Amino acid sequence: MTAGPDPTTQTAQAVAPGPSAADDAPVPVYFVAESTGISAEAMGNALLVQFPGVRFERTRIPFITSIDDARKAVAILDKAMAGPHPPIVFATIADDTIRGVLGATKAPIIDFVTSHLGRLEELLGVPGQHLAIRVHGLGDQQRYDRRMRAIDYAIEHDDGESLRNYAEADVILLAPSRCGKTPTTMYLALQHSVFVANYPLVPEDLEERELPEPVRHLRDRCFGIVTTPARLSQVRQERRPNSAYASMEQCVWELRRAEAMFRAHGIPTVNSSAKSVEEMSTVILQHLSRI
Repeated sequence: MTAGPDPTTQTAQAVAPGPSAADDAPVPVYFVAESTGISAEAMGNALLVQFPGVRFERTRIPFITSIDDARKAVAILDKAMAGPHPPIVFATIADDTIRGVLGATKAPIIDFVTSHLGRLEELLGVPGQHLAIRVHGLGDQQRYDRRMRAIDYAIEHDDGESLRNYAEADVILLAPSRCGKTPTTMYLALQHSVFVANYPLVPEDLEERELPEPVRHLRDRCFGIVTTPARLSQVRQERRPNSAYASMEQCVWELRRAEAMFRAHGIPTVNSSAKSVEEMSTVILQHLSRI
């Protein structure tokens, strides 16, 4: 007698999963915090970047400052558990009571506070105050005030809008148009309270190797930004398609002249074509720490 099919095999074949919506659905990620959530997002993203093949859908749940807030957050997270992928939750909740309420969620939580605060208390030999985690805030009024002044200064001195008070700048960014001066300026002001002016090198400035007159006496505060001709042309095409301004020939000429000017005056540079704003800002900050 011929043996029939193994029932175990039949069962396995019957329940074998086929293609599903979950295969293409992004993994939901929540950043839960007592303050703005910037810290939780920054630390969480530092881990998520290690998984470039996974798509994430990020949501910030900030200002969890009461038990009611925490219960609402739990409801959001528990609802997300019904999706194709269980959510990942990054939390920076320092208040023990609120953290306890949040812990009732069915969603898995990566808690940055409990993971590290206890160890830090052990190393320092004193208990932490379990204050709300924040990158910037009113806890240090002097730092906050300086950050506000730095932002005002950056806005006033963006793209050569104002040439007054350049002497107050910590750094002056020089570059041809569309090399990344403005986003770098604003990042340094917002995140690091650095007083930054930026000056656009127009073709008239690039006719000679001498620094433009407004920054000529501030060479030690100047920092150059360059890029590749292809990248510069691409960015300019988005602003002025098929113009001489965006042509490869013009971009090559401006970048060569700018680089020659920077070399002639010993001005440090950073190339924006392969660096993020954060990386460029770090290079500039390292330079400032040495002068």
